[in-house]
Amino acid sequence: MNAMQFLISTVFDLYIMVVLLRVWLQVARADFYNPFSQFVVKATQPVIAPLRRVIPSIGNVDMATILFAYVLSVLKFVLLQLVLTGGNVGFSSAFFFIGLASLIKAAGGLLFWVLIIRAILSWVSQGRSPIEYVMHQLTEPMLAPIRRVIPQMGGLDLSVLVLFIVLQFANFLVGDLIGPVWYQL
Repeated sequence: MNAMQFLISTVFDLYIMVVLLRVWLQVARADFYNPFSQFVVKATQPVIAPLRRVIPSIGNVDMATILFAYVLSVLKFVLLQLVLTGGNVGFSSAFFFIGLASLIKAAGGLLFWVLIIRAILSWVSQGRSPIEYVMHQLTEPMLAPIRRVIPQMGGLDLSVLVLFIVLQFANFLVGDLIGPVWYQL
């Protein structure tokens, strides 16, 4: 059972992050001709394209993609419950709340990993990587206000570290409010 739970959680979590990344790329108006952006679009286009015909966008927020990510989050927990109970699952409204909480946590996790990738690429590629360019476009709107308050010290940009601390604080705060189920999502 643990192997199936791991497989379901991993596959769903990775694809949910790719779907959320598509939303984030659209909101940030990142370069869609970048190879990394093209990967995200091609990985999600078969499902998102038909949904976009039915579900309209609100401003520059693609509601079809957000709804798809939410449905994936709910489906993940339904499948995990099926594996745990051996096929006997009672449909509960708790799945909708857990799916929403899981989607919010996945968005925070995605931000964390994008920041990590950006920091590592800044050490290695020094601005020549197309992936680093997209990571910069995604994170710069969050890091620029922090840089205005905390300037670079000795050539070190501490804005990423400050954002990590804020993310961890938010994670623990929501965990305190919701309870131990937050850490199991």
